[in-house]
Amino acid sequence: MAESVRDAMTSDPRTIEPGASIADAARIMKEADTGVVPMVEGDRLLGTLTDRDIVVRVIAEGKDPQAVLAGEVASRELVTVDPDQDLAEALRLMARHRVRRLPVVEEDGRLVGIISQGDVATGHDEAGTGAMVRDISE
Repeated sequence: MAESVRDAMTSDPRTIEPGASIADAARIMKEADTGVVPMVEGDRLLGTLTDRDIVVRVIAEGKDPQAVLAGEVASRELVTVDPDQDLAEALRLMARHRVRRLPVVEEDGRLVGIISQGDVATGHDEAGTGAMVRDISE
């Protein structure tokens, strides 16, 4: 598999800043039909906010999504991938860290995209996709 991350990623994803409310982040997710929104300052990646983060860290705790800020609940320990890496490396990172999405970050820390399990799966045959899903889910 020689295709690069850049060839398969979603470029220019919708983002939020740390001061955005969780309700605003949820609206962005709905509009963009995504389960993740990168949290940035300028064009620098600070963290990611997932639909699961919202459910577990806000809703399940009985907190007000209008009052809680993205910076309070976003995940900050990130696994990222370079846009020039090949898809096989992105797949290995997803499986090793058991994540379904990776922020794509240039060497200087600038966010340039998101690559998902589905993006990588389109470059694999069914057996490869099945193995990837199994590895990420275990």
